[in-house]
Amino acid sequence: MLKPFRKVPVLNTASLLLVENEEQLQTRLADIIVQNEKDVNITVRLARKLPLPEENQDSRPRIDLIVFIVNLRSERSLQSAEQSVKYLDPGFFLGKVCFVVTGARCLSGSSNRLLTARKLAASLHCPLLFAEDQTNEGVITVAVRLLGILKVAAGLVPLTTGLYLNSLSHCMIPSDLEQNLD
Repeated sequence: MLKPFRKVPVLNTASLLLVENEEQLQTRLADIIVQNEKDVNITVRLARKLPLPEENQDSRPRIDLIVFIVNLRSERSLQSAEQSVKYLDPGFFLGKVCFVVTGARCLSGSSNRLLTARKLAASLHCPLLFAEDQTNEGVITVAVRLLGILKVAAGLVPLTTGLYLNSLSHCMIPSDLEQNLD
């Protein structure tokens, strides 16, 4: 199980873990995030799913933000995210977890997956971002947003905490939508 406060933070350093089953968006996001930040040392780790292997646990840096990338075109992507959150310590859900959804424009058959992703993010009180992964501008836009969230989660933005940002941006399911599903 990953624990958020197992290691001491390093000055002007932030570490991001991108979790995506299909690895379609991960590397593009990682490259853009690292290239766009000059003032802070950003470390981006990639994983297909959680749990992470135990053999590298001692050398692994502190993880400031975990981003689950869910491709709505794939049922396996959503299932992987649902299974992976079980391996996180509850402390991560205090402003250190975010969900990014791709493929929302192609809702033919994936509207149930979108609803499930929204419910997952809402139940964990986590932000849910939508990303246009088919265009370079869409990837850049979500990378910039994730970089901002990462800086807050890493404690690099004065007078702002991940929990405060989380309370402003967490996903909510409208009550009328919940009633229609039951």
